[in-house]
Amino acid sequence: MKRTRREFIRTSALGVAGITLSGMGLSAASYNRIIGANDRINVALIGLGRRLGAFREPIAMKSANAHLLYLCDVMESQRERGVRTFSGHLTYQPAVINDLRKIMDDPNVDAIINAMPDHWHAPGAIMGVQSGKHVFVEKPGSHNPKENELLVKAAGKYGKLIQLGNQQRSAPESIEIIKSIHEGEIGTPYEAVTFYANARGEVPNQTPADPPQGLDWDLFQGPSPRRAYTHNTWDYYWHWYGWNFGTAEIGNNGIHELDIARWALQVEYPETVSVIADKRHFPDDGWTMYDTMRATFRYPGNKTIVWDSKSRNGYRTFGHGRGTIVYGTEGSVFVDRDGYKLYDRNGRMVRENYLQGREGGVALGGGGDMSTIHVLNFFNAIRGKEELNSPIVEMVKSIQLCHLANISYRIKKDLKVNPENGTTDDADARKLWSREYEPGWEPKV
Repeated sequence: MKRTRREFIRTSALGVAGITLSGMGLSAASYNRIIGANDRINVALIGLGRRLGAFREPIAMKSANAHLLYLCDVMESQRERGVRTFSGHLTYQPAVINDLRKIMDDPNVDAIINAMPDHWHAPGAIMGVQSGKHVFVEKPGSHNPKENELLVKAAGKYGKLIQLGNQQRSAPESIEIIKSIHEGEIGTPYEAVTFYANARGEVPNQTPADPPQGLDWDLFQGPSPRRAYTHNTWDYYWHWYGWNFGTAEIGNNGIHELDIARWALQVEYPETVSVIADKRHFPDDGWTMYDTMRATFRYPGNKTIVWDSKSRNGYRTFGHGRGTIVYGTEGSVFVDRDGYKLYDRNGRMVRENYLQGREGGVALGGGGDMSTIHVLNFFNAIRGKEELNSPIVEMVKSIQLCHLANISYRIKKDLKVNPENGTTDDADARKLWSREYEPGWEPKV
């Protein structure tokens, strides 16, 4: 009999949920000597924005045996929101601060949850492991390909866990159907179509403004080169206002589905990347990059992944707001955050495990069963009871797809890629392989 996600959460908190894949994470045994199986994990939560709600349950639930030492955000109103979110769920008051460097200097912190904007993901994660902490970093995990390389190097050099926050890797239904695909239930999988459809509205044009009350604009920018503030940049619009902070929609959302596709097809890096993308809606608004993209990644073995994204057109081409369709020689699978539906080659449904959970849509932020299980997996990996479901050494292969597609769009041509390591010799692409950093804030390993 299948267990519900609630049952998975309960058993995960006790450290006995067998929901990992062999060979996908660092050895759990090597961590038994670092943190005992029954030890409490002292946690710092950095970034109290739209993903805040995803972390309340796994931190506050008694059986998780975690202790929240810090709530950290560069915006005063976000810090106040963080206190409200955890109020009534903790029997103590965590320290509330604006500067993450205080957390890095505190040897009592065992683990960091990095939920800051994209440009802070890799630099913050690297700072964390360098200071002796394990790190859970939200997606996409890095801002550019060079940061992927630094993350892998840091994980190995400092011997700390880095888990990517792509929570569907911990969904029991996804694990179940991917295992079936790998065992040949749909024959040989050869193509995966990933998709996202949303009806995001018009974005204000940037106008010069003073930073809002309570915002530490300098710390918000952190590793990004300093620039003058423009109205409401800090509050989500940073995703669409150029490349200083964000990674566009493919980094914002595509990482989830692209990772499921790559997992299902058992592929690593593509041979070619081809992109058709443009800004199709509200031509005079403040959105500065594509809002519509179709990217095709071709792999050795004649396998293909397609990313079909419409940020500002809510038409559900594939019948859902987001998800992944995996095509095989003997059948097909539709899988999303709510579960899966398995079809034979004639298109008849063979089996489904579809829950209509709380994390299935395209709404901003939130949290739910998958996020809780994913954070608990991180905690139990620290204790040595499980292996990471999303170790950064494996996840950079999915993150790289986002960066390659964005680079292809920006240089306006297809890319030839080395399938052994995900790099390219294209001179124009190499100019975008890293980024300019604010002096003194460059991530180094």
